[in-house]
Amino acid sequence: MVIAEKEGLLRGERTQVVRGRMPEALVKRAKKRTGIDSDTDLIEVALANIAVADDYADWLLSRSGAVASGADLEF
Repeated sequence: MVIAEKEGLLRGERTQVVRGRMPEALVKRAKKRTGIDSDTDLIEVALANIAVADDYADWLLSRSGAVASGADLEF
């Protein structure tokens, strides 16, 4: 949430409506894990985490084989 706030994602009017039906067990576990009681706050945290997710691990794994196995790395 800190990163989302710094990037200005939490500013402005709250005009966008997002709704959906979720499995009760999923919502209960997410609320228990986060300590969030409000459905709206839970959705906001979930969206913020998706919006600012760090894709470094995926990028790094995609580089597999990018350097020739015989390359001299001076070690």
